[in-house]
Amino acid sequence: MIRIGVTGHRILTDIEKIDAAVEVALRRIEDRFPGEALTVISALAEGADRIVARHVLARSGARLVVPLPLRKSDYMADFTSKESRAEFLNLLERTADVVEMPRAPSREQAYEAAGNYVLDNSDVLITIWDGREAQGPGGTADIVQRARKRRLPIAWVHAGNRKPDSHEPVSLGDEQGLVTFENI
Repeated sequence: MIRIGVTGHRILTDIEKIDAAVEVALRRIEDRFPGEALTVISALAEGADRIVARHVLARSGARLVVPLPLRKSDYMADFTSKESRAEFLNLLERTADVVEMPRAPSREQAYEAAGNYVLDNSDVLITIWDGREAQGPGGTADIVQRARKRRLPIAWVHAGNRKPDSHEPVSLGDEQGLVTFENI
């Protein structure tokens, strides 16, 4: 079984391009590991985590492992809408294993611990990322940097993030949805 970790932005735009790119990434992973069932390791945050989880779970024999950074009810408070909370619960019902992270001194550290779990338990990483520095510790850029140091195979779906200190998504224009592969 191939374990695919997910890291990426929560606030995304041009979702059709991202969906198509995730399929390209998954086909490349399946070509590299023929006949292997897929396990996605995702904290199921909004955005990248759920997009990749949905695509992997659409495949026969796929599994989902969810490292929860916080207690479920506390974590759900971070989701923007009733629909988002329902989607989270729906995906959580399809989980093969839920891993509750130890309590952390802050939310930021809890999210960082979940990101570390994803990285430490993955054979391949899919990142939906703008290629820029993290907007906070433990962000996508930090996880990707650590994956690169380990020479972990990475499928990078290029996608804009959000304007700093806002919830306004940013597209990368023509680069939105491109896929770059490292060590695959």
